[in-house]
Amino acid sequence: MAAPATIDISNISGVWVMNKTLSDDTADVLAAQSIGWILRNSIGLATITLTIKHTTDLETGVEQIDINQSLSGLSGTVEARKLDWTDRPHEDYVFGKVVGKSRRVQLSEIDDEVLKKGWTEDTVAKGFIQSYVVNEEYQWTAEQVWGFMEVNGERRYARRVKL
Repeated sequence: MAAPATIDISNISGVWVMNKTLSDDTADVLAAQSIGWILRNSIGLATITLTIKHTTDLETGVEQIDINQSLSGLSGTVEARKLDWTDRPHEDYVFGKVVGKSRRVQLSEIDDEVLKKGWTEDTVAKGFIQSYVVNEEYQWTAEQVWGFMEVNGERRYARRVKL
């Protein structure tokens, strides 16, 4: 998801389209999350667009990220994430019933080496967005780290995922 230099991890508001030629194949991760074959393959063929509104509550100082994820040819999903590391239930037709929490973290707070690699200097300096989601029914946990990377000489909004 190409990004201008004027946008950084402090505010990721915008419309982001996933570039599947630069991204890893999601089929194995979706299969491990018990996503059915038809839906998994439909997602694999769809254009994924994230419309993100990133705000900060002026009274509490807590950041909120509202994401409308649309998939060409499929119904989209909506997520509301507060960066306060509080468990919140969520349910949608892709991932089912999950409990997730999100926060802002520094590189030193990320345990997994793969999740630490490849980020731009400004992302490392300003901190990452970390998301942690659990699906008890299908027994999976996903940790994501969001930020910006240089890919083929181009600045891109990116997410690394550990399942």
